[in-house]
Amino acid sequence: MLANLKSRFVRVFRQKSRDEIEELKDRVRAFQIGPFGWLCSLPAALFFGRNLPMLATIYLTDKWGWHWYAQHYEDIFRASRRKKINLLEIGIGGYEFPHKGGGSLRMWRTYFPRSNVYGIDIHEKSPHNQRRIKTFQGSQVDPAFLDKVAGEIGKIDVIIDDGSHVNEHVIFTFQRLFPLLADDGIYVVEDTQTSYWPEFGGNEVDRNDSATGMGYFKSLLDGLNWEEFRGSHEPTYLDLNIKSMTFYHNLIVIRKGSNNERACPPPRLF
Repeated sequence: MLANLKSRFVRVFRQKSRDEIEELKDRVRAFQIGPFGWLCSLPAALFFGRNLPMLATIYLTDKWGWHWYAQHYEDIFRASRRKKINLLEIGIGGYEFPHKGGGSLRMWRTYFPRSNVYGIDIHEKSPHNQRRIKTFQGSQVDPAFLDKVAGEIGKIDVIIDDGSHVNEHVIFTFQRLFPLLADDGIYVVEDTQTSYWPEFGGNEVDRNDSATGMGYFKSLLDGLNWEEFRGSHEPTYLDLNIKSMTFYHNLIVIRKGSNNERACPPPRLF
């Protein structure tokens, strides 16, 4: 059934020009955020609730087909799918057009059936406010705005940065929001390819430049083993509270948790 639906999607889009495809997508989005949007969300939940690639396709997100994140998200979130969580995504999509974007918010609401989903965007996106979805307008580098959003949400279990992708912004937002993430929470940074693109503040020459997203997060890896350092080292907040880090293609996943397992005893040399 899934393969048949996928082939139909492909046939429909191959027969249309780019402008026609965008017009069709706009119609689908308008229907999904309209009063009869449940006619899409209900069958999506019933038949494809666990299938993130298919949900990403239904809700027209770029997390599948453009990027290939949905397959990783299934592994990351499978165990918590039925839990009651609060998820915050930075970047709603659609640029300055209020009715565009929002597909990933609806995808997350369907995949996490007991969740509340929140979105931040620099542009007005209130048309996407629906049951269990709420949007906020503001900048991801405005500390007062971020603190206000976090205070209104309360406990935040998942944060996904799909915002400006400007390296300075990515680092600032992580440093501001990670301490507000719940214990055992998950922080995700998407589209890390901009770490190598100068127009986003990236640096392809020095790939360990800590002013870039990839360089910065790579610099945190040693902190996982801070208890093994033999020199003088005062552990930072991140040393003590990052439990694991996973790097995928253009995607970083940071798990929050107590990182104090105690140092290993030195091995015998002979």
